[in-house]
Amino acid sequence: MLDVTVIEDAEAAAVSLDPIRARLLAELAAGPASAAMLAAKVGLPRQKVNYHLKALERHGLVELAGERRKGNVTERLMRATAASYVISPLALAAVQPDPDRFRDQLSARWLLAVGARLVRDVGALITGATKARKRLATYALDGEVTFASAADRAAFIEELTQGVGELIRKYHDGNAEGGRDHRIVIAVHPTLKPEAIAEPDAIAKPEVTARPEAVAVDSTPPGQD
Repeated sequence: MLDVTVIEDAEAAAVSLDPIRARLLAELAAGPASAAMLAAKVGLPRQKVNYHLKALERHGLVELAGERRKGNVTERLMRATAASYVISPLALAAVQPDPDRFRDQLSARWLLAVGARLVRDVGALITGATKARKRLATYALDGEVTFASAADRAAFIEELTQGVGELIRKYHDGNAEGGRDHRIVIAVHPTLKPEAIAEPDAIAKPEVTARPEAVAVDSTPPGQD
């Protein structure tokens, strides 16, 4: 089982968003189970559960883990193909965010568009690397910082921008033979309180805490490693 899988197909995304099927995915992420076992947990007839499992299996969200005999019946034990799933903007290709359409480093919505592109690109790279059976070189840094004031936050952003810019100028070589392009994404945003994650309507305190994230992503075409 993979730790996380990116769903790129629109039909697979629709299947995963069905409340009953999402519940079945959660149950199967915890361990293999048969339709009969799941029926008791979700309160549905076994035949109905089987119907939902077949839909999930068609789109590669669950897979056969094994079979067992129970009386005169052979039960199929299913398991989730990943512990968690992320839906790529490719599932809504016609309306996916385009960070290049409107660039504003201080816009939260532009940051969201950049994040969506990150999910799309890394998902495609993982798919390509998996098919090619090659390792994908990526790096991510995640941390937290508490700013005493908005002025400190602004100063941090300025120093961060200058520092990363200097590193890019130092190491970038557009004429290097066999060189590989990489995308750099730097993000700073207020940290959500635990209750805000559980309750989306809750609001995090602005300008108090922030999570800086630096991610270096291999942006070459999938499968070319």
